This record gives sequence, C-alpha cells and structure tokens, in this order.
Amino acid sequence: MAAENSKQFWKRSAKLPGSIQPVYGAQHPPLDPRLTKNFIKERSKVNTVPLKNKKASSFHEFARNTSDAWDIGDDEEEDFSSPSFQTLNSKVALATAAQVLENHSKLRVKPERSQSTTSDVPASYKVIKSSSDAQLSRNSNELRKCSWPGVPREVRPVTWRLLSGYLPANTERRKLTLQRKREEYFGFIEQYYDSRNEEHHQDTYRQIHIDIPRTNPLIPLFQQPLVQEIFERILFIWAIRHPASGYVQGINDLVTPFFVVFLSEYVEEDVENFDVTNLSQDMLRSIEADSFWCMSKLLDGIQDNYTFAQPGIQKKVKALEELVSRIDEQVHNHFRRYEVEYLQFAFRWMNNLLMRELPLRCTIRLWDTYQSEPEGFSHFHLYVCAAFLIKWRKEILDEEDFQGLLMLLQNLPTIHWGNEEIGLLLAEAYRLKYMFADAPNHYRR
Repeated sequence: MAAENSKQFWKRSAKLPGSIQPVYGAQHPPLDPRLTKNFIKERSKVNTVPLKNKKASSFHEFARNTSDAWDIGDDEEEDFSSPSFQTLNSKVALATAAQVLENHSKLRVKPERSQSTTSDVPASYKVIKSSSDAQLSRNSNELRKCSWPGVPREVRPVTWRLLSGYLPANTERRKLTLQRKREEYFGFIEQYYDSRNEEHHQDTYRQIHIDIPRTNPLIPLFQQPLVQEIFERILFIWAIRHPASGYVQGINDLVTPFFVVFLSEYVEEDVENFDVTNLSQDMLRSIEADSFWCMSKLLDGIQDNYTFAQPGIQKKVKALEELVSRIDEQVHNHFRRYEVEYLQFAFRWMNNLLMRELPLRCTIRLWDTYQSEPEGFSHFHLYVCAAFLIKWRKEILDEEDFQGLLMLLQNLPTIHWGNEEIGLLLAEAYRLKYMFADAPNHYRR
C-alpha cells in the first residue's frame, strides 16, 4: 500500500519540476492557500471582464498565459493545505522511511548471518546438547584414566572398541554403528576378496599366506585353519584399501591382540587353546569385522611405518638412539664400542610393537595403556622401548662382543613376565616421557 501511494504521489507531481512556476514580487505576493479554491472557481469569469485598464488586468493576463501549468482537476483534488493531502504525505514519508531503515538493517546484518545460523535452535536444546557433549568428553577422559593401569578382562572388548574410536561414546548409536560397520566390512569381502588370485594381487596374497602360519606359532589358536582364513581376509582387505603401503611383514602380528580380546567376549575358558568351530557364524563374523576395524584404526596412526622404505620406523629408531644416549650414556657407548647398530635390534621393536619380545598376555596388557595414551602406538611406544632397553642394562654391559649382544637383544628372557613387570615398564616409560617429551634438548651433551 505504501508503495502504491508513493508511486501515485510522484506520478501526480511529475509536472511540477518542468512547469512554469509562479513569480512572486512586491506587486504579487504569494497567494493565501485558503483563497486558492475561490481563485480557481472565479477563473472562468476572467475572460468576460473587458480589458479597459491594462494595469489592472495584467495579473489576469498572466493567469491566462500560464493556465497550462496547473491542472484544475488536480488542484481541486489535491489541495496541498488540505488535511487529506497532509495525511497522504505523512503516510508516504513513513512508509519510505520504514523501507529505508529495513534495507539498511539488512545490509548491516547480512555479513553476520553465518554467525547466527543456530539462532532458530531452541536455547534449551543448545544447553542439553552442550551438556551432553561435555559429559561424553568427560566420560571418555575418565575411561582413559581408568584404562591406563589395565582393563579388567570382562570389559576389555567394549573398552577397546571405545578407546580405538571404533565404537561411539553415545550409547544410543552403538548398536547401529556396529551393525553398519560389520556389514560394510563384509561388503568389502564380496567386492575385493575374489581378486586375490588376479595377477596384480598375487604377490600380496602369497606373502600374507606365507606369514600367517608364522604368527604366534606356539599358540594353538592361531594354527586353526578357520582362524588363518579369517586373518587372510582381514589382511588382504586392509592391503587392498591401503595401496600406499600395501601389506608389509609384521602387520599380521597386529591382528592377534584384537582377535583374542574380541574372542574372549564369547569364551570364558583359556582363549589360546579354544576351538573356534564351537562358535556360531554370527559370532565369528562379529569378531572378524571388529578385529579388522580396530586394527585399521591402529594402523591409521602409524601408517608411515609401512610405506615405501618404512620412513616411520627409520625415524623412530633414530629417535631411540638419541634418547638412550641422553638417559644412559654408558649403554650407548657400549653399543658403539662393539659396533652394534640400533637398527639391528630395534627395527623389529618398532615394526611389531614389541610383540615378538613379549608374551601375548603382556602385549594385551601393554595395549590397554597404549590405547589410553595419546599417540600411544607411535609417540609413547618410543619411551616404552627406551625403558625396555634400559631394563636389561646389566645384562647388556656384561656382554663383551657383537654376537653376544645381538643374541641377547633378539631373545630377551620375558617368557615369565606378567602384569607386574609390564606395570613397572610402563611407569618407567611414563617417567622418561615426562622428562624428555617436552624438552628435546634436555640433558643433551
């Protein structure tokens, strides 16, 4: 309505700027608006007045000559002094002002629009969501703290799924997430596993097939054909989906702790001697899929260990050498004296995460802490290796030849180790990390 009034007003007034305007002077002062109507009504009488006196009729002559400047109908309808015209003016002015203010407000608010996209969300929902997220974060941190000194066997499967990031912290999403991820894994099997016999995948599959029987050869569980088939599928699918590294010897060891932990969810007896053919097909499928995804999560953090030339391992071995030279110079110089290179014994420590140096039960306990510690399998593992090496300080210094040192370092006597020894090892590793992690030049000689 305001737009129509504005348009009508300016249309009606369009004649005014280009028309002849009245000239006011001493003899012709401005007319009183109140006389305008009377003057217009009497204009028709002007033509009948005889022009006897030129001076007296000059104004009337002027009026006749400029009569085209004024539309009588408009003047009669739009008396500028009338209340109706004043009302129209005020309406148009208010409407125009309101429109201008609205346009300017839009220009001002527009850049900040993205910052207030959640303004439509009820405040109560924001508070609840924020509180829920904060609670989940607190719960996750609390779970890590509780898991650092070891996780009870009964809750280890679900705890590992949570700590690895495979299982969401939100309990409402867990069932659907597990179902979706398990279906996704077996979708990979259908899509890729038949290609293992293709020429460009034969080398990968052959190496996997050779390495699997070597995985924990002293544990009967891993010599069962059904278990070896599961491992073959897990490792082949992972290699196909990670072409940057593909399969590398040593990755096969990383499946075993997850497989044993998730198997223990269905088995109360000794897992290492359990016959998996006693489990249902659904149970085996769940164990296989969960082992694949958790192993994948682990490898995501250390994948540079297995890319071409294994630069991650090279870097970690060098870091171990530097760290040992700072914490125990005597051991470091002993290696140098007998020309023992750290790469000759520590490469396996990094490649297999000490799994070849420790019993499986100790590896599982160690991984409780690794998954609780930020960058546990990469950064914290370095300090565990340093603590592990210094643990054998006396035995190392007693060996006085190259061959004796390598034989010792590749066959350390840990067969009888348990949770107590792992706990002491982790405590020493934490102490070293506290001293050196944030002070790379500390104690540098």
